[in-house]
Amino acid sequence: MLLLVGLGNPGPKHARNRHNVGFLAVDAIAGRHGFGPFRSRFHGLAADGRLGGVKTVALKPLTFMNRSGDAVGDAFRYYKLAPADVLVIHDELDLAPAKLRMKAGGGHAGHNGLRSVHEHMGPDYRRMRIGIGHPGDKNKVMAYVLSDIPKADRAEFEALIEAIAEAADDLGSGRDSAFASRVALRLHPPKPDAAGAPRGPSGDGL
Repeated sequence: MLLLVGLGNPGPKHARNRHNVGFLAVDAIAGRHGFGPFRSRFHGLAADGRLGGVKTVALKPLTFMNRSGDAVGDAFRYYKLAPADVLVIHDELDLAPAKLRMKAGGGHAGHNGLRSVHEHMGPDYRRMRIGIGHPGDKNKVMAYVLSDIPKADRAEFEALIEAIAEAADDLGSGRDSAFASRVALRLHPPKPDAAGAPRGPSGDGL
């Protein structure tokens, strides 16, 4: 089983915030893969579905970011999961906007949502990090993450979220590297050579 968690803050005023890219990704995955409706569970909204043939519960905590672990911990204990069965999708200041990286375990790097999750289940869960960039001044971080994704970046974020949803079956089977590769290929397909055949990274036709 997979517990797929998107981090964010509840309410319409936060819906398009940089801090809410986790919610956006979970919504897109659930919609693309025919999950059931989101219902109130585990101090959040949860929907049941399958990814890659694996039972998956999509969860959006409604406890606000700094208490995300209340919801994640409840679901984690209810289903008697191991940390490797949990994938948390969150915004990442240290990545350029609309860049994606997968990671398992590690610290929380000051992210309040991850810090709260750590308190309930330790650090060894899987993460999908979606870059939002950094404002360049740590004193501006709070206002930055709670502001909307700017119009200049929206098309790039929308393309990333769509690619995440399309490739999400690999997440159910734990193939995080394959998932990241599929997302990258969707966003940056190989260019054809002079004869019209696609070229791989080495320049050879695929």
